[in-house]
Amino acid sequence: MCYHTKLTADKRLIEAEFDAEFYEPELYVPKEAINGFAFAKNPIVLDEDKGHISMANWGLIPFWAKDDSIRKMTLNSRIETAASKPAFRNSVKNRCLVIADAFYEWQWLDAKGKEKQKYIIKPTAQEIFGFAGFYSEWINPSTGENMTTYTIATTEANELMEEIHNNKKRMPIILKKENRRDWLEGGALENFQFPYEVTLTAKAI
Repeated sequence: MCYHTKLTADKRLIEAEFDAEFYEPELYVPKEAINGFAFAKNPIVLDEDKGHISMANWGLIPFWAKDDSIRKMTLNSRIETAASKPAFRNSVKNRCLVIADAFYEWQWLDAKGKEKQKYIIKPTAQEIFGFAGFYSEWINPSTGENMTTYTIATTEANELMEEIHNNKKRMPIILKKENRRDWLEGGALENFQFPYEVTLTAKAI
């Protein structure tokens, strides 16, 4: 799965990479460690507004949710089943790019995961990249606040990630630069499932 990412790149480099401008550049804060369970706002590019970078909360909340409690279970979405799962099926056509420059995973060193080795992982050919994501617009019934929330799509692990993420054997979908537009414009989900992958490098830290 993918619950921990990194984005420390300069905002100007991010804008250049995605050919898009931040709506609220003052809200972007470089972060060495982004914890999904903090449900914080992070930079994404929406399918309906490719020329801008928006800030959205990690942890997808479907429009029908009565509260935000579901988000702790929707940080990731299995691409193979997203179209049939109640939490995601209304959002699979709402595509986004979740911007990062690395992510973290922990390898289990024993059967119960009491001992772990942390790795930082990134693609070899992209300094700044986009995870494949789905998003949802949710109105908080208590406050009336409109929230854009997202999830990162995952797929079966490749050989490297199978060795590192050896308890669940999953990996986030990192899009090849040339496939970003196809993802945003509704390309078939099965086209982005493993064996679709980018070449990754991993370092124990």
